[in-house]
Amino acid sequence: MCGIAGVFGGEFSPHGLENVLRRMGDVIAHRGPDDSGTWVDSESHVGLVHRRLSILDLSPTGHQPMVSASGRFVIVFNGEIYNHLKMRSSVEQASSQTEWRGYSDTETLLAGFDTWGIEETLQRSVGMFAFAVWDRKKCTLVLARDRIGEKPLYYGYAGGALAFGSELKALLQVPNFKPEINRDALAMFLRHSYIPAPCSIYSRVAKLPPASWLEVSVDAVRLRVWPEPMEYWSATSAAISGVGNPLEFATDAEAVDSLESILRQSVAGQMVADVPVGAFLSGGVDSSLVVALMQKQSSFPVKTFTIGFREDGYNEAGYAKEVARHLGTEHCELYVSPKQVMEMIPKLAQIYCEPFSDSSQLPTFLVSKLASEHVKVSLSGDGGDELFAGYNRYLFAAKLWGSIDRVPLALRRIAARTILSISPSAWDRLYGRVSGLIPKTQRWSSPGDKMHKGAMLLDCENALSLYGHLISHWWPEKVVLGMNEAHTEFPENLPNLPSFVEQMCLLDSITYLPDDILVKVDRAAMAVSLETRAPLIDHRLYEYVWRLPLRYKIREGAGKWLLRQVLYKHIPRNLIDRPKMGFGVPIDSWLRGPLRDWAEALLDESRLRNEGYFDSAPIRQRWREHLSGKRNWSYHLWDVLMFQAWYEAK
Repeated sequence: MCGIAGVFGGEFSPHGLENVLRRMGDVIAHRGPDDSGTWVDSESHVGLVHRRLSILDLSPTGHQPMVSASGRFVIVFNGEIYNHLKMRSSVEQASSQTEWRGYSDTETLLAGFDTWGIEETLQRSVGMFAFAVWDRKKCTLVLARDRIGEKPLYYGYAGGALAFGSELKALLQVPNFKPEINRDALAMFLRHSYIPAPCSIYSRVAKLPPASWLEVSVDAVRLRVWPEPMEYWSATSAAISGVGNPLEFATDAEAVDSLESILRQSVAGQMVADVPVGAFLSGGVDSSLVVALMQKQSSFPVKTFTIGFREDGYNEAGYAKEVARHLGTEHCELYVSPKQVMEMIPKLAQIYCEPFSDSSQLPTFLVSKLASEHVKVSLSGDGGDELFAGYNRYLFAAKLWGSIDRVPLALRRIAARTILSISPSAWDRLYGRVSGLIPKTQRWSSPGDKMHKGAMLLDCENALSLYGHLISHWWPEKVVLGMNEAHTEFPENLPNLPSFVEQMCLLDSITYLPDDILVKVDRAAMAVSLETRAPLIDHRLYEYVWRLPLRYKIREGAGKWLLRQVLYKHIPRNLIDRPKMGFGVPIDSWLRGPLRDWAEALLDESRLRNEGYFDSAPIRQRWREHLSGKRNWSYHLWDVLMFQAWYEAK
């Protein structure tokens, strides 16, 4: 796991290019504190820099940038290729290469390029990665990224040069780079709490999409042509193929055994390292299953890590501790106070090189920091919800659409306008008069807010539009100045899968998973030089899961049915079966308490007006309503606060 960066083109002297590369490497040194290196071809005006976090082949033979045995390819590589030993055997069978300098997966990739070319090597590789390769024969630069999107790669023009890096801050070190904020991307950020690929917060800078690669020639850089990424795999195509070729099992037990077998292989493959390996453990289904399968295949107690909070409704540390005790892991836990969180909030703008506001970034950073004090690699359960229909919102959205779709759209729109004509506070008063007639367990909090949200859903023309409304925060056109949200909408060409639930799972797999979940974990962990691995999103497992009929994912009114059955073979049900909590933090109460002064300074009306990105009126209104306790706008406010903090620190 490493940090990579580089420059192609421009009018740099050899010494000047070396200096630029060193600056680019220095700002991402946290991604690779163990070693560093640069490589320059002054004649071709190309330079590569690498920061290494040593995981496999700790010797100097793993040093990068690395040149292939033929001398044709030069690579800087970030990530892990889990099947690289198998690839080595294939290389030896297909070519004359029988001697290896070391046993790093980087050297294996280069041998693959020499043997099969870059695209076929990508298709043969199993892992998480981002890399840049200079092809000396063709004089082209190739950038590539893993299938699901675990490892990041930004690229864009700075003056006459194409610059790239694992983080945006590396590009800022290149002379003549103009960091102009992309207001359309800002609009996407306020809607989703993240910026979807291929966009970034800066104009003329893109994120390479997952499962893609691009090739840039000397002429393309000279003419400043924007390179077009090419897919070598497709999550959408894999889903279509999977549902069209469903698996059949004679019994449920056979299905459980089949899934467990492929899960074991994925976990075992990602436990390989020359340094200590541990795991995040929340006590939920996904992380508990990963840890259970790790422990089953380990000869010593696995190190597990969890974060706890004192506030009611946010603490799963006790559940994690019980799971760890049952499995016999070496468990570490840390209870976090608002003061500790307050101390780290200023760091978020540096950790996340562009605005990012999933509030679970806070515990993710803290659990990564805890783990980094004991291990160099930590496995996680990320991806289980998207693959196995685990989010509560899937069932809720499907049920809701099944109800409202029966009513003609024209009638729904009349009802929506009627509901919206009455203010939330008036609805609250009306509800208060009749709430005594409703059982306590079924009463609503903030009924006026819920009525208005429900009215917006009534206006949806189709199921995916409804889902888009459910998972959106702000309506950006009401708050971002000078924006055009043309690229903010979800993909219009999403395939018509057999069920609405499967469409939601696919949508999240190609948007929310790579651009929120995996971004959150990568930046938080790499900030403390910790490698993270996610065995539940091995692309072979992804392809397998899409062949499972929906009844193996949703049954008895809950998602992840088959995943749970595997888990029950290792952990008693009573330690797992409870309402889903997520990895949240009590931002709502903290904003009214210990974080209030910090937030007030960032949301100052004159400050918002002078900066010129937001209409201050709706933001200030929600801030007042939140402070009064009248409404809970914590997630919406956190979006704005994270942009403001990032903008202040950039």
